[in-house]
Amino acid sequence: MTMRIVFPRIVFPSVVLLQTASSFSPSLVSAHRLPLSSVALFATTNTDTMDVSKFIDSTNASYETLHRAFELQFWGTKMALNGPEYSTEELTRTKGEMEAFLADESKLAQTREFLKSVPADSAHAKTLKMLERTFGCYIMESEEAKTQRAEATKIEGELESARNNLSLGANINGKFEEMSSVGLRNKVRVDPDENVRKACYEGLSKIGDFVTDNGFVELIKVRNRMAKALGYLDFYDYKVTNAEGFGKIALFEILDSLEEGTRPIMEAARKRFAEENGGDGALEPWNLSFKMAGDVTRRMDPYFPFEKSVEQWGRSFSSMNINYRGATMDLDLLDRKGKYSNGFCHWPQPAWVKPDGSWQPSTTHFTSLADPSAIGSGYTGLTTLMHEAGHAAHFSNIEMPSPLFSQERSPTSVAYAELQSMFLDSLVGDADWMAKYAISKEGEAIPWDLVADQIEATHPYKVFALRGMIAVPYFEKALYEMAEEDVTAESIKALADKVEHEIQGGLSPRPLLSVPHILSDEASCYYHGYVLAEMGVHQTRDFFLKRDGSLSDNPKIGPTITEAYWKPGNSEPFLSLVENLTGSPLTGQAWVNELKQSVEDVLRGEKVNYEAKRAESADDSSCDDIDLDMRIRIVDGDEVLADTSKDGSFLATCAKFESYVQNRFAKKD
Repeated sequence: MTMRIVFPRIVFPSVVLLQTASSFSPSLVSAHRLPLSSVALFATTNTDTMDVSKFIDSTNASYETLHRAFELQFWGTKMALNGPEYSTEELTRTKGEMEAFLADESKLAQTREFLKSVPADSAHAKTLKMLERTFGCYIMESEEAKTQRAEATKIEGELESARNNLSLGANINGKFEEMSSVGLRNKVRVDPDENVRKACYEGLSKIGDFVTDNGFVELIKVRNRMAKALGYLDFYDYKVTNAEGFGKIALFEILDSLEEGTRPIMEAARKRFAEENGGDGALEPWNLSFKMAGDVTRRMDPYFPFEKSVEQWGRSFSSMNINYRGATMDLDLLDRKGKYSNGFCHWPQPAWVKPDGSWQPSTTHFTSLADPSAIGSGYTGLTTLMHEAGHAAHFSNIEMPSPLFSQERSPTSVAYAELQSMFLDSLVGDADWMAKYAISKEGEAIPWDLVADQIEATHPYKVFALRGMIAVPYFEKALYEMAEEDVTAESIKALADKVEHEIQGGLSPRPLLSVPHILSDEASCYYHGYVLAEMGVHQTRDFFLKRDGSLSDNPKIGPTITEAYWKPGNSEPFLSLVENLTGSPLTGQAWVNELKQSVEDVLRGEKVNYEAKRAESADDSSCDDIDLDMRIRIVDGDEVLADTSKDGSFLATCAKFESYVQNRFAKKD
């Protein structure tokens, strides 16, 4: 069975991204005509009235405009672009206007009236039902809730602006060395000097001090007041109900079973880890990741040159027949000061089918935080690229008659959005994927012995990744359940430490208060989506392995997930989509089964897969250009580094980016 080698995940932001004014052009949003059979799905039936069509068309057009305005500000402020048009004030204003549109009670009332007049199985009814769900997520009947919502947005904007300007780093050998949170986490994983690792961990921990002193305490209180004014248990209950369609209690019944089922595995793994690595000191948060795989990560680094990551992503997705259907994509991949400290993917232009049957391609922006000069950044950068490109592929293939089917906010399920990207980034850890795509600058494939060393170093401790993942929702659950008078900077920090000890067995290499998701409205109370999605990832992998026998370069994957997962958008519940594809209700069994598998069994299966892929790759002539059916611009803030529309081809753009990275990060003698 093909196994996934788990490295510590570096980021998994919210799913969203957007566009700069310079990259958006009406000429890029070409009208791709759909086949007549597809157009028929969206045609107006005889019983539909002109008023219904006008209402839907007007709603679509207005939302599209407001969505784009907000996303432009989101991208400009998160990427710290220089244009004077980008500001926290404009971000707050455009977000408020978009949410006011979605919270218009008259639109909900009109939607419900139209639903009474159209056939229940008509195309218009499907769109109207989606509009009803969407408006219902944003309408606040309580004036108090509206006031608290506006206040929360203001506090959040100020906090995120301050966080983006925070000077992070570590005191190393008596000198302060400035680093981003990504740089600090990377050194905690791979630096051979324990004093340096500890200093970088302490640098990460300072994020918690900063956010709790700069508005986070009040933000928690205001968010909870808003949610309770609307009748929810708390803010977490409000968020999960809107996103997933079921409440906090039901969610944690699922998570509790996973937590309880893996606790003995985690406890046994921590005991074994300490015994194999010289005692309890190995479990210190600045030692755990390094001692688990730090040395192997350093040895693997040459086989993951970051400058080749865009090309390897393109080749891998192309081999799976993944297509972006005319999309335009901006990729901001390199870490820099002032840039938002998490990878993400957003869409200033959602993909959808227009009333005349023409296709509106998406415009996508996504970002990662790579530092090509840092050990281990090539692997994490490539994994993040595969993850965010998975989001982009998903949202560029939603084929529904409204942009509201293909936007990433409620009622789009967090778990649904993350399943796609996490399934595709999981391939990077498979031995057969590495056999073909983990290639050094000299053209040498990663050797099997090194892959085997990685499996032996990490497989017994893969449960640590699961426990680190579930720690975030358990922390946020407890945070929003605190009585308001008990919410202080000190109590929040104490709670974070308490949850890390209870869920992870000790302090975490990635302090909970350094997780950027907890700050922003879009990503707060979101992380449970990664847990549910990871359950879906393992179940989906298991389905393809049983049906097709392989994952890497499997040409059936793209068409299958396009039809089953991507095209429906948010018209179907997450749990139904997983069951429809895999044939079984969502469970964590496939995930737990992998954790229980012995190292010897994993090595046996992965070696067979590795050798088969190396033999296949020896006969592969993959020099032809790659066509993913999209325009790609690789940018670094305001600077455009490469552009397929000007460079002539995907591989030409990859070569230009590769040259740029090599020149910029060339090692000085």
